[in-house]
Amino acid sequence: MDKTWKIQDLGQGLKNSFHAILKGEFLLRLNIGRYFIHIVYAFFLIAMVIWISLMIESTMTKVERNKAILHELEIVHTQKTFDVVKLTRRSSVNEMLQQMGSKVTEPENPATKLK
Repeated sequence: MDKTWKIQDLGQGLKNSFHAILKGEFLLRLNIGRYFIHIVYAFFLIAMVIWISLMIESTMTKVERNKAILHELEIVHTQKTFDVVKLTRRSSVNEMLQQMGSKVTEPENPATKLK
């Protein structure tokens, strides 16, 4: 009996394995049906790990996007705070009133109380 391997045997084995996979008999042909629950459990764990990693990546993407938005809003807030502080100075208020032609100026005497 000649026990040498031939390319035809390898091709036939791959063909049989492919047909067994399509029919759903591959695990039964390998005689590992008793480990089916373990295989399903391992598949479930792997699927959960992949799903959780995708959810973490999605969350991290949102965090980075929100950090960029927050940075832009901080810049806008700082600019608006600067503008408000600039407009509340007495000198700039007096200049704006003079440019508008208003006769209102700073009081020269303290306010009088009416009783």
